[in-house]
Amino acid sequence: MQRFFIATLGVAVLMPALALLMPRAHAADAAPRAPDKTLVVQIKGFAFVPATLTIAPGTTVTWTNADEDPHSVVANDKSFRSAALDTDDHYSFTFAKPGDYGYFCSLHPHMTGRIIVKAG
Repeated sequence: MQRFFIATLGVAVLMPALALLMPRAHAADAAPRAPDKTLVVQIKGFAFVPATLTIAPGTTVTWTNADEDPHSVVANDKSFRSAALDTDDHYSFTFAKPGDYGYFCSLHPHMTGRIIVKAG
């Protein structure tokens, strides 16, 4: 009985002390976050996937090379251009203005894609 009492007393003393050491959630941590305005285009099988993407102004598009061969991302109007992307490399561009942005891989020009930026 005495051991039970000492064990119970020990738990009663330690639990509040442990609670002080644990990180607490703040109200700001629990608030929902704004959705991430980044979309991904995979480069795989010598293609951009998806080949066409429609987005809102202010959205960032990240191209990620999933192929074993290097690729690049070059706008037809030269408004954006990546360096050669090796496997798992990525390139990002934020589209600020509405428009139709065709692009291609400068290393494999048959690879093409299109970003359509529409307001509202």
